[in-house]
Amino acid sequence: MHDVIIVGGGPAGLNAALILGRCRRTVLLLDHGTPRNAAARLTWGVYTRDGTPPAELRALARADLERYDTVALREAEVVEARAIDGGFAITLADGTRETARRLILATGLHQDLPAIQGFARYWGTGVHSCPYCDGYEARDRPIAAYAHGPVAKGFALELTAWSGNVTLCTDGHPTDLSEDDRARLARNGVRLVEAPIARLDGDEAGPTHLAFADGSALPCRAVFLMPMGCLPSQLIRQLGCALNEAGVVPTRDYEKTDVPGLYVAGDASRRVQFAIVAAAEGAMAAFAVNTELLREDTR
Repeated sequence: MHDVIIVGGGPAGLNAALILGRCRRTVLLLDHGTPRNAAARLTWGVYTRDGTPPAELRALARADLERYDTVALREAEVVEARAIDGGFAITLADGTRETARRLILATGLHQDLPAIQGFARYWGTGVHSCPYCDGYEARDRPIAAYAHGPVAKGFALELTAWSGNVTLCTDGHPTDLSEDDRARLARNGVRLVEAPIARLDGDEAGPTHLAFADGSALPCRAVFLMPMGCLPSQLIRQLGCALNEAGVVPTRDYEKTDVPGLYVAGDASRRVQFAIVAAAEGAMAAFAVNTELLREDTR
């Protein structure tokens, strides 16, 4: 039985493995190789690594783990997880079974895109979910906020930090915007287009404009999607974790869940979804796991 199994080899899982390796814990890190940011060209906002390609960041982190002989990294898909007496058991796609005293899920989230032509083509290069991650590269350019419902106004106003040319596109959905809301958007230079979107057009460099069902068009160099529900890993559901309305785990201090011995770190937990925050959550989970194991071992 390993001390810890970590599922997911993104920033959270890799940093958790690093900390636990330095604690001389036996760690099995399992990574399926399908990161959420695979389409992104560069990773921003990471201390000393601002603008590094995601694959390069992962390669550097994996190289760091090689000096710790108690950490094993395996390319594998985990298809089942359950609690057992004294810990957890996981099953891999090839039928292999592994057990550990503690389990850290750093599985991230699956992002579904609106079914609009062009959104998938430019996902990660012109269609984004996080202005803190990609807003700077779209600064002062025509930006579309794809949003509707109660979050629409706030999301569109948030984007004015990066550009004075922001259009809120509701794609024909109900807006729930009051007259005061509309006036506030107008005062801050945010245009409102409520027509359904037909497609996002562009060239090899990126998006150029949005085309609407009514035949009109809007110059657009980037589209930012409102916070949307994401699908967590099936492992989280199998283990019975509570989920909030956004589909993420409302973890407690140090990324603890309501399942004893189970930790969830990274995008699948409750905090903002930055790479550097995910790495910090992995470190916090590792600290808590090592503390728990120390208490068990020294009783």
